[in-house]
Amino acid sequence: MRRYKSFVVINISAFLLMLGVGMIVALLPQRIINLSDSVSHVGYLASAFALTFVLFQIPLGNFSDKFGFKPFLVGGYFFCSVTGLLYYFSKLPNLIFLGRMLQGIGEVPIWALVPAFLSIQYPAQKGKFMGIYNASLHCGLTAGSLLGILTYRTWQGNEAFLLFAGMSFLGGLLIALFVENQKQKLITSKINPGRIISLMGNLTNQTVLAGVVLYGAGYGIFISIIPAFLISVRNCNQTTIGIFFTLFYITLGLSQLIAGTISDQKGRKPAMICGLTMAAIGIASFSAFKLPLLIIGLLTVAAFGLGTFCVAALAFLNESVPNSLKGTISGAFYFSWGAGYFFGPLILEKIAQMGFILFAGLFMIEIIVCSIVMKSPSKALKIEVPVRMVK
Repeated sequence: MRRYKSFVVINISAFLLMLGVGMIVALLPQRIINLSDSVSHVGYLASAFALTFVLFQIPLGNFSDKFGFKPFLVGGYFFCSVTGLLYYFSKLPNLIFLGRMLQGIGEVPIWALVPAFLSIQYPAQKGKFMGIYNASLHCGLTAGSLLGILTYRTWQGNEAFLLFAGMSFLGGLLIALFVENQKQKLITSKINPGRIISLMGNLTNQTVLAGVVLYGAGYGIFISIIPAFLISVRNCNQTTIGIFFTLFYITLGLSQLIAGTISDQKGRKPAMICGLTMAAIGIASFSAFKLPLLIIGLLTVAAFGLGTFCVAALAFLNESVPNSLKGTISGAFYFSWGAGYFFGPLILEKIAQMGFILFAGLFMIEIIVCSIVMKSPSKALKIEVPVRMVK
């Protein structure tokens, strides 16, 4: 049981943080619309987060190599807590975007460092444990969305940002008190662009990372462009938006919990192709309908596909490298995810409803390329880099 203590605490903390995120993320699109009197700025919510999320992968990855992952994981939680206070006091849209940038910094270690740690700690069941962790994140987002639905009519809106700050602080405190900084066990190489480019020289990895870019773009439009579409084009109210986010997070968490274990047993490639197919179908078709129940149903199918692809792709990439490059390949994953998360909403925002169909077409192209070039299981790349054990 002692072997799983840190894993349990990390999952509890992730749930608490995302409980707060789940409450505020459904409020931010409407708040930007209210503050700016326009839907044209909503896409920046995802892009502002992605900008710093990508830029700080390198420095935080390097420092965690020297000092272990715990200080930066704790710091990420506390940073998110400060961000919640900024959201609470913000009266201008630019301050909201600043908050999203700061939140991007805070969430770097929460999303990027833990999967590398789990891949090394549980090599034979990495898909399962990554799936459980990602499910904890999205269960927290689900609970936050549900709590948001229950409180929208009794709260004025700002209280949710205070709850986010409090949950973030509590999560960081739990990790500070109960998680060991396993510097002797967590072996990671420095994450830098040169090594990531080396990993991307492999055609199979290039193909998977291209899919990760699409996954990041899909995630970005789900929390920005699609809610704005539902509000401005389909005239959905805040309760419907809350239900949309709740189902989105439930589906992401459930899909990763299921797909992680299945991909351990049946292989990563079938899981990735299945996920991409579901995402393409849902995204291509939802905007053609007006009935909210049908729209949300199709988006739920797409969300299940995104989650399935995510956990299978992350496990696949970790299997493609030796332990000395687990941190680097996780960095490559989140660089690619962040690129899609940044550019996807900005591009789709400009081409309106037709953009959803074109975006689904890119998923179909990715499916074809994956079917042709991917090999499963992958073989570790013969790339050796100096790795220092931090003591």
